[in-house]
Amino acid sequence: MSDPPICDYEDSDYRTRFWEGQGREYEDAVERIAIGRLLPPAGGLLMDLGAGYGRLADMYPGYRRVVLFDYSLSQLLHARSQLESDPRYVYVAGDLYRLPFAAGLFDVVTQVRVIHHAADVPAAFREVRRVIRPAGVYLLEFANKQNLKAIVRFLLRRQDWSPFDRGPVEFAELNFDFHPSWIRKQLDGAGFCPGKTLAVSYLRLQALKRWVPVRWLVALDSLAQGTGRWWQLSPSVFVRSAATASGPTASAGLFFSCPDCSTPLPSPAGLLQRVPPRGQDLVCPDCGRQWPVRDGVFDFR
Repeated sequence: MSDPPICDYEDSDYRTRFWEGQGREYEDAVERIAIGRLLPPAGGLLMDLGAGYGRLADMYPGYRRVVLFDYSLSQLLHARSQLESDPRYVYVAGDLYRLPFAAGLFDVVTQVRVIHHAADVPAAFREVRRVIRPAGVYLLEFANKQNLKAIVRFLLRRQDWSPFDRGPVEFAELNFDFHPSWIRKQLDGAGFCPGKTLAVSYLRLQALKRWVPVRWLVALDSLAQGTGRWWQLSPSVFVRSAATASGPTASAGLFFSCPDCSTPLPSPAGLLQRVPPRGQDLVCPDCGRQWPVRDGVFDFR
């Protein structure tokens, strides 16, 4: 069976085309509010899975070490250029279906605006569960197919697919919307216990953003996020899950593992201390595969 396809943002202008100066201050603000409500305020090791250019990197000040993980080397290089002065960050490029980390390594994994590009969500969830320690936290954001706009469009026959059908819908290549019940079922099957849920970005409408001040939209959305406890009708949903209590916890000193054969890799000197890594390629002692470090980014692609 072939590996699932990867949505690759290499050399894209995602940062400037989609976020900076593009009128998405509302979306950015309400997502930060949701993360602040769900994320444990402090901890040891956190991974931002699909970190891109580091938009949310400043949300983790209470963590001793933060891994920014993405498939795109160019996005991570931009993040590193902005954050290099903070030695807490480790930059890793790789495949979300073959995470190059020891089992049970992370205390917390966050994943925002990423899973909607996953063609095999159950496999992605299983891999995330593998690298989270028992009882660790997984903070997931997903694109919700059962949102109010989709429901109205379907009822008016302006949309072919049903927002009430529980299966994923691929509305563009490698762009999926998911039903909340389906996501919870996949999380449970992967070894997570879904918990607190927030409904986010209810007011993501261009007409509203043109006429209503952003601060008002953000305040209203902040008040409405708690409705996710009872129903999820927003285009974006955040859910905090706990990993099951069973499973391995990474031994002291273990960090990377070979994504090809799962053999633990020797950690570069200073990786787990407050010293940024510099030019130390990794070689798997079992299969012999060499994994380079490119301008401070560990490249496991």
